Amino acid sequence: MQSRITLITLGVSDLKQAQQFYEDVFGWKALPMSNDNVVFLKLNGILLSLFGEKALAEDAGVDANGSGFRKFSLAHNLRSEKEVDELVQTVRTRGAKVVKEPQKVSWGGYSSYVADPDGNLWEIAFNPFLELDDNGNVV
Repeated sequence: MQSRITLITLGVSDLKQAQQFYEDVFGWKALPMSNDNVVFLKLNGILLSLFGEKALAEDAGVDANGSGFRKFSLAHNLRSEKEVDELVQTVRTRGAKVVKEPQKVSWGGYSSYVADPDGNLWEIAFNPFLELDDNGNVV
């Protein structure tokens, strides 16, 4: 099997609010195939989808009751510490909750964490060990 991720789906409590967050705060636009039940956002090479949390649990056949730390985060890597600072400030002014201010971290990089309305964590980071191409894809 080829190693590949084509789609990441986040279960959200309020689809309209989540769509507004990703469009207004991150500046991403929903794809035309989005509808009242699911929102698709094109990232570099994969899709992020937003889906009602109860509907997602039902689709997967699992209990929708869950709380606390989700034990994962998503990451948006940039090319410098300055870019991290600038992006965190931008998303802060657009209403994102900054969970951790930008700072040097133990693994040798520089990062911050912001949360979407459902508490999903996004790390905004500069990793000096990670090479990115002109489109921001990992080399």
